[in-house]
Amino acid sequence: MASAGEFALERRRTLLAALSERFLAERERWPLWLPALMGAGIAAYFMLDQEPARWLGAAMLASAAAALFAAWRLERQLLGACVIFTVALGFAAAQFEAWRVAAPVLTHRIGPIEITGRLVSVDPLPEGARLVIAPDRVGDLAPGQMPARLRVRLRNGDAGVVPGDWVSVRAMLMPPPAPSTPGAYDFQRAAWFQRLGAVGYAFGGAKAIDPPPGQNPSWWRHAIEALRTTVTQRIRAALPDRSGAIAAAIIAGQTHDISPDDAGAFRDAGLAHILVIAGLHMGMAAGFAFFALRAFFALIPALALNHPIKKWAAGGALAVIFVYLLLSGATVSSRRAFVMIGLVLLAILVDRVSVSARAIALAACVVMLMTPDVATGPSFQMSFAAVACIIAFYEGMRPKLIAWHRDAGPVRRAGLYILGLAFTTLVTTLATAPFTVYHFNRFPLYSIVANALAVPIAGFWVVPWGIAACIMMPLGIEKLALVPMSWGIDAISAVGHWVTSWPAAVVQMATPSSLALALIGLGGLWLCIWLGRWRWWGLAPIAIGIANAALTRPPDVLIAGDMRLIAVRAPDGAYLPSATRGEAALNDEWTRRAAARLGPIWPANGSAGGDMLQCDSEGCFYRARSETVALVRDGAALAEDCRSADLVVSPVAAHRACRNQAVIDRIDTYTNGGYAVWLDPGNITVSTVRAWQGERLWSPRRGAQASAY
Repeated sequence: MASAGEFALERRRTLLAALSERFLAERERWPLWLPALMGAGIAAYFMLDQEPARWLGAAMLASAAAALFAAWRLERQLLGACVIFTVALGFAAAQFEAWRVAAPVLTHRIGPIEITGRLVSVDPLPEGARLVIAPDRVGDLAPGQMPARLRVRLRNGDAGVVPGDWVSVRAMLMPPPAPSTPGAYDFQRAAWFQRLGAVGYAFGGAKAIDPPPGQNPSWWRHAIEALRTTVTQRIRAALPDRSGAIAAAIIAGQTHDISPDDAGAFRDAGLAHILVIAGLHMGMAAGFAFFALRAFFALIPALALNHPIKKWAAGGALAVIFVYLLLSGATVSSRRAFVMIGLVLLAILVDRVSVSARAIALAACVVMLMTPDVATGPSFQMSFAAVACIIAFYEGMRPKLIAWHRDAGPVRRAGLYILGLAFTTLVTTLATAPFTVYHFNRFPLYSIVANALAVPIAGFWVVPWGIAACIMMPLGIEKLALVPMSWGIDAISAVGHWVTSWPAAVVQMATPSSLALALIGLGGLWLCIWLGRWRWWGLAPIAIGIANAALTRPPDVLIAGDMRLIAVRAPDGAYLPSATRGEAALNDEWTRRAAARLGPIWPANGSAGGDMLQCDSEGCFYRARSETVALVRDGAALAEDCRSADLVVSPVAAHRACRNQAVIDRIDTYTNGGYAVWLDPGNITVSTVRAWQGERLWSPRRGAQASAY
């Protein structure tokens, strides 16, 4: 009789054999994991708290390549070697890109100074414009200290210049700002990969000047940016109202001029994807070009009877969407759409059938190899999550859809279209929800209704008229198409504003942890990639991730990196700020991430937050979960505060006065950036921007400069 141990061992063997059988049965799905593995390598690079040695990525990739070659020759452990190689490829790509774009970054605020340089891009804003300049001279900065690019904002009026012009502007410049709190949007990192070494604002306008002798600019890049600017100006001239700004976003990818009211309505109604050039826009452009060219060729018998006009039409459509890609600014979503639709058109050219799931996997790999840093951003994550889930959903539903469409009449087909639109919207909403909450802390509750009304208008009216406007633009008659296009835009905008006026149209949620997002993403990939019943195992990590997100608690105390603003959390979840509402941007960031409202300012004398916060002229005491935080206003009270508080937060140097006490003072915030503090009985947990960012290329340590205080 077998013992209990032998029985358990045999059971494990049986289970492993069953899993191996399932795994081998879906070997055709294995390549779909390549983007996830490459993304894991990219994430590993960005998660490091110290910048690795420059040779590490190349060494990892070379070692993995050698292991892969050996496994291929020996025909053993090939799958494991492929996994290691793909992860190493992602890590090496991210590290290579980080060093490739390295450029000087401003270390301190300077100005007003004169700046001359080549204008790279112009982003129109509701008020003024934003210029990106490749400088030739920045005040008295030495060439080795001069940023490769800088961004300045013109506060009023049109820029009056186009990309490619050489300009002169007087501006105040400062380094790219660090995140306001640990885990917040890292503009320093984004600026590094855009080669932005300084940001600021201009005094007056920008003046066009003659280029210095011997300059050889990249003419084709400037031609593309100038074309985008010209197209935007022509659209705004024909449609000077709010619909013109949305038309410019749909045609040329210029979203900065959309009014905050309209942008908020589109976002909160779940219609923001209409403003981003992606699969809907590029698919319609490709379809229009393909069928129009094929119909034109079919009208010429000599061509139709003797040449492959279908392939010619596919080639022409590929050229059209390539131009559209350049016109859109080659954003992440437009690159993904171009690769996927391009694969479909290439399949026509080589008489092959494009496989949708592999197309999205290949598109993801291409985008990550070209620009690894975008894999950490919302555009990439939401775009690919939505498309991957739609493909997986319709792969599973294909037999039923074929049966439903068989012998269906016009009425039934219309009903199936509406049902398909509802299903598509539901799938994309659920697929992008974790990333929407993580990056934007908002969930549009009625997006299904909004998309059911707005997407048909966009697909069958707005986009075709936009294509017609581009065709008419060289003839100067684009207004004939832009005006009808604006009617559809107005209708979509009306839908967005109407839906967002409903009760509880947007649910605000606190930022979940990165672990929660990773677990939900892993579960979603498992559901999308596998086809058998074991795909439902993906629900387990999703459930764990949701539980982890639900248990995430916002900080009790938030401290800005310059100590000008401190906020404490009241019993009802509101944040009580120390300063006036002039720190609006910072307050908005803090309250948005915590899904909290902004409470009243600290009183000069008295209490707030249900007596959790008590203030007088020398400072405040904040008490939560049996812990006391002294919030110093006057340094003269330091000695008393150190004796009666578990943590002292001081705008003046306080470590000497509070030698045996936990302290956060101005030297700490200068060195470490913003602070987030969680209070628990007998324990105080502190997180800093510096610790969260690590000592990376884009966030060098400032500790050596602290001695200036």
